[in-house]
Amino acid sequence: MRSLHSFFLAILLTTAARADLAATADFEGGSAVIESIDQETHTIRMTPSGLADRGWSCWWFVKVTGIEPGQTITIDLGVNRDYRLPGGGRLAASWARPQMATFSTDAKTWQHTSTGKTQGDRIVYSARINAKEAWFAWGPPFTPSDAKAMVDRLGKASQHATAFELCRTREDRPVPALRVIEKGGELTEKYGIWINARQHAWEAGASWVCQGLAEWLVSNDEQAAALRSKADITIVPIMDIDNTAVGAGGKEQKPQDHNRDWTDEPYHASVKAAQAKVLAMNKEKRFDIYIDLHNPGPGDRQPFFFVAPQDLLEPIGRRNLARFVECTSAEMAGPLKFNPKTRESGAGYDRNWKAISKNWVQMNTADHVVSVTLETSWNTPHSTIEGYKRVGKELGLAIERYLRESPRSE
Repeated sequence: MRSLHSFFLAILLTTAARADLAATADFEGGSAVIESIDQETHTIRMTPSGLADRGWSCWWFVKVTGIEPGQTITIDLGVNRDYRLPGGGRLAASWARPQMATFSTDAKTWQHTSTGKTQGDRIVYSARINAKEAWFAWGPPFTPSDAKAMVDRLGKASQHATAFELCRTREDRPVPALRVIEKGGELTEKYGIWINARQHAWEAGASWVCQGLAEWLVSNDEQAAALRSKADITIVPIMDIDNTAVGAGGKEQKPQDHNRDWTDEPYHASVKAAQAKVLAMNKEKRFDIYIDLHNPGPGDRQPFFFVAPQDLLEPIGRRNLARFVECTSAEMAGPLKFNPKTRESGAGYDRNWKAISKNWVQMNTADHVVSVTLETSWNTPHSTIEGYKRVGKELGLAIERYLRESPRSE
C-alpha cells in the first residue's frame, strides 16, 4: 500500500513540477501574435505581428518555454488579418511562409524545421526539441545586438578593420558599421566600396550575407588580402535598426521606406549618413562600387542583381556593370548559384524608383561606378546561415576579381 501511495505521489509531484508550454515575442527582434497554445498537442497558433505603420507583417520570431525534452513542437501560422498594405490590400501569405522555418535551442545555432504543410489559410511547421526551451523564426534572425557584436569582433580581430557608429537612428539606437582598409599607399588610389544590408528589416538573410563577406574580408585568404590592399570598404549590416529591434517588417513603412528614402532630404538617419559618405568618396574621385543587400520574393530561388535603368548608364558604366555581372557569375557558384540575368528597377517598377538607393547612387556618382542590389534567395533548403555566409564570401571574391582591372579606365 505504501508503494502504491509513493507511486501516485511521484506522479502528482512530477505533474505539479511540469511547466505549461508558453510562447513570447517580448525580446529583441521578436514578433508574433499568440492566438492559442494546445498543451496536449504542443501546438502554438500564431500570426506575424503587425505594428501599425512599421511595414509588412511577414517577419515572425518567438521563444517557446516549458518544453519537455524530446517533444515535437508545432507552429501553426496564420495570416495577420489586421494588417493592410499602404494601398489597402492584403499582403500575400507566401511572404510569411518559408518552405521550411528555422529553430534553435540556444538562439545561436539555427536549423530548418520540417517542410511546412499548408492547411487552408494556415501553414504548420514542426520540430523535435531536445531542450527545455527553443526559438522559432521565419529565418535565422540577425538582430541589432548581432550587428554590434559582429563589427566589434572583427574590429578587434583584424588590424585592418575598424568598428564605428554610422549614426543614431530616429529612436536613438546606434547603427554599427565596419571599415576595412589596409594602411599604406595613397587613399585616392584605393577603390571606394560601400555595402549595406537590411534596408527592409524583415530580410534577415541579407545581414548574414554581409557577415560572410566581412569575415572573409578580414581573413588570411590571399584574395581577401589582395582586395584589402587596394580598397577602402565600408560595411553596414543593418540599415533599418529600429524596425529590426522591434520585430517589424520595415518594407513600405510610414512615413518612409528606407529603400525609397534616398532623396535630397532623407527621413532616416542611416540613409542620410550613408549618402554623405558615398558623396564624399565620390567627390574625392575614389568611389567605385555600391551594393545593397536584400532578400527577394518567395519564388526567387537564385540570387540575382537589380540594376538601374540602362539609359542612366554611360558606356563605361554599362561596360563595368557587364563585367561585374560576369565576375559574380564566375565566383558565386552555389549551392545558391547566381543568376546572371539582371532586372531593372525603373519607372515601370516603382513610382519612387529614383529614390531607390542603387538608382540614387548611380545618378549621383561618377560614370564608372557600379551600383547594384543583390537579392539572395531565402526560400530554399540552402537558405541557412552557412548558405548566406557563403554567398557573402563569393561576393567578396567577385569584387576582388572585378578590381583586377581598373574600373576607372576608359
